[in-house]
Amino acid sequence: MRGGGLLVAGTTSDAGKSVVTAGICRWLVRKGLKVAPFKGQNMSLNSFVTREGAEIGRAQAMQAQAARVEPTALMNPVLLKPGSDRSSQVILMGKPVGELSARGFFGKAGGSSPGEALRGGRREELFEPVLACLEELRSTYDAVICEGAGSPAEINLRRTDIVNMGIARAARLPVVVVGDIDRGGVFAQFFGTTALLAPEDQELVAGYLVNKFRGDVTLLEPGLDMLHGLTGRRTFGVLPYAHGLGIDEEDGLRVSLRGAVRESVVAPPVGEDVLRVAVCAVPLMSNFTDVDALAAEPGVVVRFVDRAEELVDADLVVVPGTRGTVRALAWLRERGLADALARRAAEGRPVLGICGGFQVLGEHIEDEVESRAGSVEGLGLLPVRVWFAPGKTLARPVGSALGERVEGYEIHHGVADVRGGEPFLDGCRVGSVWGTHWHGSLESDGFRRAFLREVATAAGRRFVPAPDTSFGTLREEQLDRLGDLIEEHADTDALLRLIEQGAPAGMPFVPPGAP
Repeated sequence: MRGGGLLVAGTTSDAGKSVVTAGICRWLVRKGLKVAPFKGQNMSLNSFVTREGAEIGRAQAMQAQAARVEPTALMNPVLLKPGSDRSSQVILMGKPVGELSARGFFGKAGGSSPGEALRGGRREELFEPVLACLEELRSTYDAVICEGAGSPAEINLRRTDIVNMGIARAARLPVVVVGDIDRGGVFAQFFGTTALLAPEDQELVAGYLVNKFRGDVTLLEPGLDMLHGLTGRRTFGVLPYAHGLGIDEEDGLRVSLRGAVRESVVAPPVGEDVLRVAVCAVPLMSNFTDVDALAAEPGVVVRFVDRAEELVDADLVVVPGTRGTVRALAWLRERGLADALARRAAEGRPVLGICGGFQVLGEHIEDEVESRAGSVEGLGLLPVRVWFAPGKTLARPVGSALGERVEGYEIHHGVADVRGGEPFLDGCRVGSVWGTHWHGSLESDGFRRAFLREVATAAGRRFVPAPDTSFGTLREEQLDRLGDLIEEHADTDALLRLIEQGAPAGMPFVPPGAP
């Protein structure tokens, strides 16, 4: 039996596709349906490792959590991890297959079998394998909620599309287009998006969802009525602006769980002091979601920084992961941040390096894989030498540190030879400088509290971690809020009909259509 489906497209990047998809997944699973997320192709530096050792986008892992299912490579068969403005590492079915330029990925190269396409990584040739992943999910689940990428009206890329209308047309998926009204111009975006699609694609566009609305909905209704008159398509809901819902974004400088959405309510500290955390905003920063668990702690203030003077009042500095370790190292030196980190280490002030940040803190890097820079001297704050292997480490380790159980995940080419210091997860600690390849370790509540106590002591702060903060519980509450937004502000009966029955027949054509 083939399950139902829906494609959540967007008028622009960051229109809210990821969170709307997660909200629909949570709403459906609360109704008792077995549901899975899907995104044929994702471009993101934020990734996750599944239990079978496959690398997928963090947004799809978050959506799987919303659906209460274990994430798999089927849910994100193609992941692009930018290494520069013009090239990306191509991850296929959870495994890296090499670097390709944008022209190499999007350009036409005919004649390959699906297996050769998976090895070669050219977008047009990946269409059938991606469609096969979607169909496999639909054979297992009651519903598959697909997320598009960017805009479905990218007319220069339509011929090779494997994530928006290409997959919708092949799988006969109804499409709902999400628009961010907080940015302004949402009616023009809805109309223009529809009018730039070919007639065969327009047939599948069932209607729209307005996202991030502030104010009185009745003032919006005349515009929605006019939009219906112009396009023949209804609006399935107006979702209000909700603070603090930027969870597991694909990219951007955002503290997802509580922070960077500055309007959200911050719980007061349990102790007498707050703890200030500065995260170095290195180039090609990856998995900045590692600091979400810190931002969830009452009394912990997290900010991203790019100047040395911004480290002065920080109680903890985090050097996060990056897709460009050598480039990040040069950036830290150019901005004086490297010297500031060295001064902190000499003064016994806390520094934490995660993955690429851990590699940066070491003594020496040998890289003929990522940057091909050869031998590069690190900051020398930890007794570690790193060499880059052609194969990528993808793992879900479990261990202990500071007397607490820790779970994490690893995504890196760099192999660390630890030559001293105290053991710390897979890395080491020297004084108040810690380093590890493990992403996600701070989501382990007991370990996070123990680590923050160490930081507070070293920083001389009278900060006390809250005894009952559960990152997992907070994440579940947040996902339930997304489900609530859909349930309370969207026409769920109509959405369910779309998922089960497809787009209504006879959707009108909006000229001029695709050129």
